[in-house]
Parts: sequence; structure tokens; C-alpha cells
Amino acid sequence: MASISLRHVRKAYGSTEVIHNLSIDIRDGEFVALVGPSGCGKSTLLRMVAGLEPITAGEIRLGDRLINDVAPRDRNIAMVFQNYALYPHMTVAQNLGFSLKLQGLPKAEIERRVQAVAETLGLSAVLDRTPRRLSGGQRQRVAMGRAIVRQPEAFLFDEPLSNLDAKLRVQMRTEIKALHQRLGTTTLYVTHDQVEAMTMADRIVVLKDGVVEQSGVPLELYDRPRNAFVAGFIGSPAMNFFRGRVQRHGAPAVLTDDGLRLPLHRLPEAVDGHEVLYGVRPEHFALEAGGTLEAGVVVVEPTGAETLIAARLGRHQVVAAFRERVDARPGTALKLTPRVEHVHLFDAASGQRLN
Repeated sequence: MASISLRHVRKAYGSTEVIHNLSIDIRDGEFVALVGPSGCGKSTLLRMVAGLEPITAGEIRLGDRLINDVAPRDRNIAMVFQNYALYPHMTVAQNLGFSLKLQGLPKAEIERRVQAVAETLGLSAVLDRTPRRLSGGQRQRVAMGRAIVRQPEAFLFDEPLSNLDAKLRVQMRTEIKALHQRLGTTTLYVTHDQVEAMTMADRIVVLKDGVVEQSGVPLELYDRPRNAFVAGFIGSPAMNFFRGRVQRHGAPAVLTDDGLRLPLHRLPEAVDGHEVLYGVRPEHFALEAGGTLEAGVVVVEPTGAETLIAARLGRHQVVAAFRERVDARPGTALKLTPRVEHVHLFDAASGQRLN
């Protein structure tokens, strides 16, 4: 195992720069997820660590070793791709052992490692099958096993679960996390699904346009997002935002252009009349008979564990989430109150956190 260190890394295609002076440290044995919208540079960054893309400037180190100019096969890093990339004419056992065969390992050692990995991943019963005779989950396990059998210093995952159905994604999420806890290998995991990142990673790095917006443990990003972009990206359903101006005289509040008065827990670091974004997560609306905001119900989505309600507040469409069963129907009204201790406030111009 080894740490991964990126120092002032840049990547440009001609005059278009896609990674901007990026520095990240991934500790030995840490599971780090790179998340962000499509085109933010997360897969490009992963490919640069793997050696599949040259960097324009900066340094990439694996442990104490500078690997900028090291060929991919010599980096001792294993990568699991989105499309599995299995050899269709080979059996599971042959797929698992192929890289070891290329390394010239003895046949007995290859068989020992293949059997050990197959047992770990529950593939022992399908070693003689070809990929077309496997389920999606089994194919993903083979792709993971092919990486594990090499005993690399680090694992790289490039959106490995995006081709699976919802139920299988949840199962594989658990299996990958359990596997990491068992092996303790340094892991860099790319995903556009922030739920995957929240549930699996020790630390999340949020990227936007090739720049790190925030890095931290999952609940830190959820509870204390540094800016409005991170606040809106982390969390499902997404945070609700209202644009308004701070009112400091009397009870502190934010006043929106359509007449909503949104309460504040304490005075923010903003002058009277300062334009802000007022953020409320769906689960931080209280349903009260004397609530301060009247919301017109648009859609009700009972999921069993909770009830999601899409509603109109003034000109804003919001989503509220309640653990208890809510008797609401489209066209009716509900009284909502933001839980002021959980409100997030951001500068409207810069997006930076104010409270």
C-alpha cells in the first residue's frame, strides 16, 4: 500500500485547461471519492494517476516515488473501469489470472491467487464461465478481482457501478466498502453519484471545472458546505435555495423579492440589505399548524421510509421530506417552518458560506 500525492497538477488540451493547479493528498489506506458534475475533470484526474493521460504540469507521487514518467504497467496501480473491460473469450479464472501470466509468475502462484480472490468475492462457483454467462454483479466482481489479484499499492475505480440497476448498486456499494475495510488498500473512487460517495468514502473531494471546491469527511460536507455549489451538489433530494436580502433590524430574517420572510437563528456576517442565498435541506422543514410559510402542495411522493412533498412557496418550488406519514394532497396547503438552527446562508455573488 502507498499514499497518493498530487502537487500543483495541471492538464490542458491545447489552450483549454481542464485541471487547474490541483493538489490532493490521499493517505495510505484511505478511501477517497472524487465527485462532481459531468465535465468537471474527475475521470481525467483518475486517468492521469493511472498513467493513461500525461499531465501538463505538476507532480504525482505514489508513496515516495515520483511517477510522472512511469509507464502505466510499472506504476503498480490497478484500475477498475465503468465497462468492466473483460476478455469475452476467456473464463473467469483466465480473466483473473491474465495479468499475472503476463508478469511471468509461476502457474501454481497464479492459481493460488486466483482461488483466494475468487473465494473473497464469491466467484468460486463460476470460475469456468465466460463473461457472457455472468450477471452484471458477477462481471463487476470479476473486474474488481482482476485488480485485487495483482496486489497493487492502490486501486482506482472509474464509476464502476453506473451500469448496474438500483438494487445491485446498493449491494455492490456495500461489498466494495467491506472489501476496502478488509484489504486496507489506498483507493481513489470516481463517481457522479453523491450518495455513493457519502456512503462509501472516508473523505470526499468535490470538483467543479477542474478545481477543488471542498474536501472533507462526508458529514462535514453535508453539515457545513463551504459554498453554495457544494451545498447543492451534496445531498439527495438537493438543498432548497431562496435568493433574498438580509434584514438585521428586529428579528433577523431574509426577505425575498416575492414577499417571503425566512427566519434566521442569529445575525449573519452580512450588512443589512446584503443579497444572500438562504439554503434549507428538505428534512429541515418542520410541519406546524402555526408555521410561518404557506406552501401549496404540487406532488406527494410516499417512499415508505419518508414522505417527499414538492410544493410552491411564493415563486419558489421546494422539496420537503418528513419521516412521519403526512396526509397531504396536490392542491392543498401546508404550513412549513425552516428549522433555523440548520439554515445555511451564502453570499449571493460569490457563493461563499456566511454562517
